[in-house]
Amino acid sequence: MTADEDDEGEFSYRRDAGNGPERWGLVRRDWAACSVGRLQSPIGLSDAVAGLADRPGRLGRSYRPAAASIVNRGHDIMVRFNSNPGGVVVDGVAYRLRQMHWHSPSEHAINGRRYALELHMLHQSDAGGNKYAVVAQLYSISRRRRDRTLRRLERYIRRIARRKDHEELIDDTVDPRRPVSRSTVYYRYAGSFTTPPCTEGVTWVVARQIRHVTRPQVRLLRHAVHDGARRNARPIQEANGRGVSFYYTSPGHGRGGPGD
Repeated sequence: MTADEDDEGEFSYRRDAGNGPERWGLVRRDWAACSVGRLQSPIGLSDAVAGLADRPGRLGRSYRPAAASIVNRGHDIMVRFNSNPGGVVVDGVAYRLRQMHWHSPSEHAINGRRYALELHMLHQSDAGGNKYAVVAQLYSISRRRRDRTLRRLERYIRRIARRKDHEELIDDTVDPRRPVSRSTVYYRYAGSFTTPPCTEGVTWVVARQIRHVTRPQVRLLRHAVHDGARRNARPIQEANGRGVSFYYTSPGHGRGGPGD
């Protein structure tokens, strides 16, 4: 199974379901990490914990517009890149952006708060193998400030709404720079995929800055998937003593933590 191919028919986000989040690890033997893994995602993030790290890290970004398709996976809406959209460098490892998708409400919490929406930008190591990094961006509700990336995709989301496994080619290109254009401060930690098989060894880089999205945009994403995934956020997992560090896109940031 690749990171693009979740077994949506076998898991649910309904807490009372036999295949709900608390029971994912019992549904299939190769999903055991969902129950017994010690490095599971999402987790709660805080400035207080991240500020204890000895040294902040550097996140290198080099995205570009690229051809893409949009897919209804049943449990979420995914944009799959069909040409090279660039990627990120984390801890000296180069990762290429493969796809991005949304969860509502947010999966991670920042300083004790979960938000209306979370975008996951999934990257895979250029060197091959199973090294993955996810750049995450959280959103709060605004009455007027629509997210530009979703605004660009709204007509395509409507076309694939309620049509599991349906895929549409997006005219022109999708620009992955837009969702993270104003984000300069990130939390970095070691975690897992947030859907089965909950594979660990994933590098998470979560933007501290919160962007805006409108309620109709969130509603569009929720109504496009099947009923059991309208709230497609996995519960917060135990941190189990994991370290969290601040990462910056600019070398000019100091050790004192975010300044905004």
